[in-house]
Amino acid sequence: MYAIIETGGKQFRVKEGDTIYIEKLPAQAGETVEVNRVLAVIKGGELKVGNPLIEGASVTLKVERHGKGKKIIVFKYKAKKNYRRKQGHRQPFTQATVEKIQA
Repeated sequence: MYAIIETGGKQFRVKEGDTIYIEKLPAQAGETVEVNRVLAVIKGGELKVGNPLIEGASVTLKVERHGKGKKIIVFKYKAKKNYRRKQGHRQPFTQATVEKIQA
């Protein structure tokens, strides 16, 4: 069974037991979080698509840990004007495991 969920402005295809890296959630490590924004569910070859969401469907995630991604460099520059700005950024994430899909 697969589900397509939306969290943090992004969509993820998940199945039970998957580990996913999503935008940081306001939950402590070890807690469970329920995602109600389920867009589609594939169960036994049967596809169920919401309009835009499936009523009553949810996916339960267990928060494993929080962290920061790899550093990216944000470099702004204007040619011939001696304007240069260098800035680093590390995006925070939450590592979660899919425990249960209810549809």
